[in-house]
Amino acid sequence: MAGLGGQPVFIMSEDAQRQTGEDAQENNIAACKTVAKAVRTTLGPKGMDKMMVDSMGDIVVTNDGVTILEEMNLEHPAAKMMVEVAQTQEEEVGDGTTSAVVFAGELLKQAEDLLDQEIHPTIITQGFRLARQKSTEVLEDISMDVSVNDTDTLEKVAKTAMTGKSAEASRDYLAEVAVKAIHQVAEETGDEIVLDRDQIKVEKSQGGSVEDTELVQGVILNKEGVHGNMPNSIDDANIALLKSPIEVRETETDAEINISDPSQMKNFVEQEEQQLKEMVESIAESGADVVLCQKGIDDMAQHYLAKEGIFAARRVSSGDLDKLSKATGANIVTSINDIEKADLGRAGSVKERKVGGDPMTFISDCPEAKSVSILIRGGTEHVVNEIDRAMEDAIGSVVSALRSGRVVGGGGATEVELARELRDYADTVGGREQLAINAFADAIEVLPRTLAENAGFDPIDSLVELRNKHEDGEVWAGLDVTSGKSEVLFEKGVVEPRQIKTQAVQSASEAAEMILRIDDVISASGFDSDGGDAGGGPPGGPGGGMPGGMGGMM
Repeated sequence: MAGLGGQPVFIMSEDAQRQTGEDAQENNIAACKTVAKAVRTTLGPKGMDKMMVDSMGDIVVTNDGVTILEEMNLEHPAAKMMVEVAQTQEEEVGDGTTSAVVFAGELLKQAEDLLDQEIHPTIITQGFRLARQKSTEVLEDISMDVSVNDTDTLEKVAKTAMTGKSAEASRDYLAEVAVKAIHQVAEETGDEIVLDRDQIKVEKSQGGSVEDTELVQGVILNKEGVHGNMPNSIDDANIALLKSPIEVRETETDAEINISDPSQMKNFVEQEEQQLKEMVESIAESGADVVLCQKGIDDMAQHYLAKEGIFAARRVSSGDLDKLSKATGANIVTSINDIEKADLGRAGSVKERKVGGDPMTFISDCPEAKSVSILIRGGTEHVVNEIDRAMEDAIGSVVSALRSGRVVGGGGATEVELARELRDYADTVGGREQLAINAFADAIEVLPRTLAENAGFDPIDSLVELRNKHEDGEVWAGLDVTSGKSEVLFEKGVVEPRQIKTQAVQSASEAAEMILRIDDVISASGFDSDGGDAGGGPPGGPGGGMPGGMGGMM
């Protein structure tokens, strides 16, 4: 770096690396395109699965976009931003992660062509911003209403979310379970429907078949009774929820007790036993016959509880206590001495049973449960995990549909309609920004194009046919991946929440805009695909933009 008198002035460490201008942009775009390409083949009902093997040898088989990206050991900073796109999509909507990442990658690919035409990145990002705003307006105009009572449409949304995953063979049954669960936890507050996604607990157990998956009006605990003599089945249960331990409290200060003869020791032990007995008596007097405790239960207290015929479980998580409170109507008590009958919750049945060889406690048949549990079953661990991911996507999609109250058609119909509207809009925008808006429209059509590719059809023919249908006014014309024809799939049950599309457009566009504005990448220390110091060259290795190509990501 030039300094006074021609002497170089170094302001960075010797092993720092710097990449500027077009090189930095090309490297970042290449990294993001590689990430998008990695998940692109998983998109849609005919998408393929990926097998991920981590350093410990554990295997994950899935086509869930965010799971694949999180399992990859990505090092390139721009590539990590693509993972953030998927994570944001997952957190906000619960589905559509692959679509968001593929769209972001295609936006950058289109932007690369514009950069080659000497169009400044600021102009491109401004055009993308205008296209994003217009897309949001179009989605608002073309979307259709849905309400919590529209069970049929909600089940279609759930089935669409599960299409293409291992759960597809049983999606009718699983969609019904998902919608029932959401109906159970939905609360009306005036004109608004309040949905707390966290009040739906999903438990997994290997064994049985997918059809053995069940919905419990209450909470399933991965716990068993603390004493063998406790009852393992209680009907019409009165449930106490405790945050405090059923143990003798230790003094807060260090204390020393001098015992001079055995009788004093005996008195000391008896005093502790008496305290525990009084705690159990307080619980019994309140009318509780089930105790679920967040903390520990002393061995002697377990004995007294069993003698009283009370079922007890310990180390119940704070989150499960909150769900139990919502399900049973019980108050969470912090002091055993203060427990009263009014604090107890109600459940039609509390039963301990073995599922797949593991003991579980079912608190079910709660009369007004606002928290429910879904027990997922499957033949192998990989099947159970994939069904779990499919169920999470289905629940997330239905919740998103209800929160926005709007749905759109799937099968690429929404994207082709957006592209058509954006091209019309671009003609009304002056300057070079219209080139970026047209590029945005071309990029969003990557989704129907990929659906066709993954289904084995010619993407160009499929896209041309879809465009013609939309020009003729068929807003919901999408690609039927079974026949390869353009059909109104909305009527066939391919329905998605509007929020999936809105969030994907926003997250992908914002990420692409941020990456395009980067013209200088400074790495504090070099790295290569082996994790050591790189002698020279740009961060992330040459060309592909990712350390060691795809091999460096795993």
